[in-house]
Amino acid sequence: MSQRFIVTKEHRRFTEFADAVRRGHTIGLCFGSAGVGKTLSARRYAHDEKAHDLLTYWGPRSDNDAKIYAALNRSRTVLYTPSVLTTPRTLKDELTQAITRTNMCIEQHLVPPGTATPEAWGWRHGRNYVELIIVDEAERLRPAALELLRDRYDRDDIALILIGMPGLEKQFSHYPQFYSRVGFAHQYRPLGQDELLFVLERHWRSLGKTLDPDDFTDAQAIAAIARITRGNFRLLERLFPQIQRVLKINELDTITNDVIEAAQSTLVIGVT
Repeated sequence: MSQRFIVTKEHRRFTEFADAVRRGHTIGLCFGSAGVGKTLSARRYAHDEKAHDLLTYWGPRSDNDAKIYAALNRSRTVLYTPSVLTTPRTLKDELTQAITRTNMCIEQHLVPPGTATPEAWGWRHGRNYVELIIVDEAERLRPAALELLRDRYDRDDIALILIGMPGLEKQFSHYPQFYSRVGFAHQYRPLGQDELLFVLERHWRSLGKTLDPDDFTDAQAIAAIARITRGNFRLLERLFPQIQRVLKINELDTITNDVIEAAQSTLVIGVT
C-alpha cells in the first residue's frame, strides 16, 4: 500500500457511510469495482495501517503503542479479511481474537496500568468497546459464515459492514434473514475528473514537478492517464512508479504522453 493516503471525495463518502452504520447499529453493504479504493478507505477508517502489526503479532509492548491505543479508541472498529478457505469456525475464532485484542488496547488507553482501582478494573474488564466490524472481500463468506455474523450482530449489537464487488447487494438478497437487517448500501465509485486532477497534482508534486492543466503537454498527459486508468485508484498507484522509472532511465524531466505510454507497456492492466 502506498505510504501516502490521499483523501478523496469517495473516501469521505465512505467515512460518512461507516459513521451512519455505527450510529444506527445496523448492517451496511459497500460495493465497487476492483481497485477503486474500498480497502484503503476501510483500513484508514479502522486505523489498520497503524494497528495491524500490533494486533496480528501481539508481541511485547512499547511506549509507542500508546498512539495505537488512542487510534483504536477513536475508531472502535475491527477490520477483518477472511481468507479464501476460511471456515465458519475459523471466522468465529479469528474475529473473536481481533475483537478481544482491540478491546484490550482500548482498555489500555482508557485506564493506563496503575491508574485504576481494583473495583473500577473489575467493572471495566471484559467490557466490549468495539462498535463496528468491517469485513473485506465479503464474497468469500459462505452461508454459514453469514449466519454467524448475523447471530453476532443480533447478540452483541455490533454494527457490521461488508465490502465487496458490484453485485454484492444482489448476492446477499438471497439470504432474507440477513438482508432484512441491512440498513445502508454504498457504491464506491472510481475517481471523477476533478478528483483525478486533484490526485495527479500530488503525484506530480511527489516527483518534484508542477502540473498545469492549461499546458498542452500536461493536458495530453492527463488525458492519457484518464484513458488508461479510467479513474481506478489502484491502477493509478501502479502506474506512477513506472512513470518515475521511465523518466529516470531515459534522463527525462517532463511527463509526456510518450512517457505514460511507455510506463503503461510495463503493466498488466486487466478489466476493472
